[in-house]
Parts: sequence; C-alpha cells; structure tokens
Amino acid sequence: QQEESLGHLPALRVRARLSNPERLAWAGQRVYDRVVLSYPKRVQAFAVAAAALAGFVDAVAFIQSGGFFVSFMSGNSTRMAVGFVQNPGAAWTALALIAAFVVGVAAGSALNRWRAHGRLAVIVTVSALLFAAACVSVAGLAFPAALLSALSMGALNMVLEENGETRVALTYMTGALVKIGQKASQALFGGPRWAWLPYLLLWLGLAGGAVIGALTFQTLGAAALLIASALALILGLMLRRVTPSDR
Repeated sequence: QQEESLGHLPALRVRARLSNPERLAWAGQRVYDRVVLSYPKRVQAFAVAAAALAGFVDAVAFIQSGGFFVSFMSGNSTRMAVGFVQNPGAAWTALALIAAFVVGVAAGSALNRWRAHGRLAVIVTVSALLFAAACVSVAGLAFPAALLSALSMGALNMVLEENGETRVALTYMTGALVKIGQKASQALFGGPRWAWLPYLLLWLGLAGGAVIGALTFQTLGAAALLIASALALILGLMLRRVTPSDR
C-alpha cells in the first residue's frame, strides 16, 4: 500500500492501492465530496453568489449575441459542432468564445500565483473585463463584448483555485445537477440526508442570476453589464471574509 494525497488538501490522505483503479476512483470521489461539503458556510455563500454573477452575465450575453454563451461552454461546443454542418459562421463564433473562456481561465490561474493578493486580483480583473464589455456593448459591438465577457467568466472560475486545483466549478452546472441526483439517491438509501443541498443552491444561484440578468437587460439594454461589473466588486468584498489568509 502507498499513502496517496488526493485533491488539494495535503492534510487529507487516503490509503489506496495504486494497482486498483476502482478503489482510487472511489477514494477520490469520497475526498471530493468531503471537501465540498465541509466548506465553511461563507465559502459556500460566496460560491453561490459567484455562480449568480455567471448566470447574470451569461443571460445578458445570450440575449445580445443571439444565442451564444459566455460561461456555459458545453452549450457553445454543441453550437460549434452543429454550426460546422449547418452554419459555419456560427461555428466560428462559438469556437472564438470557447477560446476566450480558456484564455480567461489561464489568466485567472496565473493571477492566483500572486499569493498575497491573487484572488482579489482575479476579481478586480473580472470586474474590469465586464466594465470593458459594457462599454463596447453600449457602442454596439456585441461580439467583442461577448469575447470580453467570456474572458471574465473563465477568470471567475479560478477565484477559488487553491494549490493548482479549483475548489468549486462555478459555471459547470451539469456537474452540480449530477451531484443533486446522486446525493438524493444516496440519501434514500441511508446516506447523508442533506448532501445534495449545496449543489442545489449552486444551481439555483446560477439560474436566479440568469433571471435577474435577463430582466436587467430588458430594462437597461447593453448597459446591463455595468451592473455585472459592480456586482463583481461586491464579490471582492465578500472575498475578504472567505479567504482572510490570502491577504
């Protein structure tokens, strides 16, 4: 046997035979669930708020761009694949947004290497990108606004990165829905009764943010992203309570 450290918490160790992939997968799953469910409430609240911001921005971009996403890259991947068959222009648009999102993730991860103020730098960058997106959107440049928004949402996913691993996938709601179903099933057979709740709150945060984003766009039009930029700064204030050791 070999003692293997899994996940991003060095102190949390799981004994697993390296020759047994199934046991390793089981151990990794147990570690992931324990990590997520053991987060302090303030971390979970921050994650829900960040997911709400992602939903807000995604809804605004979806309406303004005619059905493309800036935080939901699975949707853009499908649009890209279908577009290459039916509408090459739409395919290249989706691919550009996917690339911008990945670049945003890389930039956010790089900023987190600035240990003293890394997470705050990520949030400030997200806010600045959203402000820039709002400005070009007001000028009538919808596609550049979507690219800037995708950059910002990629970076946002790295705000809770720790030791090279993301603590919570803030825009990956398919995974959250899978967890809701899985944990609900386990609860029926004697598992933890409320283990599905954090994932449900995360999904509700994104869905609720999307509703607010759509309503805001109806009222303010292209200037709606200015609200998103301000909301990102509010997340920065929340971050002071979430990660005091990072300041």
